[in-house]
Amino acid sequence: MGESRKYDITVTVQTQYLAEQSDEDANRHVFAYHISIVNTGSVAAQLLTRHWIISEADGKTQEVRGQGVVGEQPQLKPGEAFAYTSGVALSSPVGTMHGSYQFRADDGQSFDAPVESFVLSVPRILH
Repeated sequence: MGESRKYDITVTVQTQYLAEQSDEDANRHVFAYHISIVNTGSVAAQLLTRHWIISEADGKTQEVRGQGVVGEQPQLKPGEAFAYTSGVALSSPVGTMHGSYQFRADDGQSFDAPVESFVLSVPRILH
């Protein structure tokens, strides 16, 4: 197994518009995002930090950095998964998020797990 597969994390995302927490007249659009993180590499690793870039349709961009996720810094052995749900409020009905998680493997190697861009959209806004 090559070095690139040794430190490998698979991230999947599902989004949900939260109409009951949103106020469209006040330009407040709330979304939940459900994240699944799976250690698909061959070395155990701990999630230390997160980095998000949130872009809105109106051109506003926000950068978020922090320790762990939802107050945790999970340690994942090969094949183990961690899932959580978080949320974000946008002032526009459409936006995107992308970023990365920073991990440290049990052998001391630090590496990033990228999160591809995903869309946050009020239902029926996009075709």
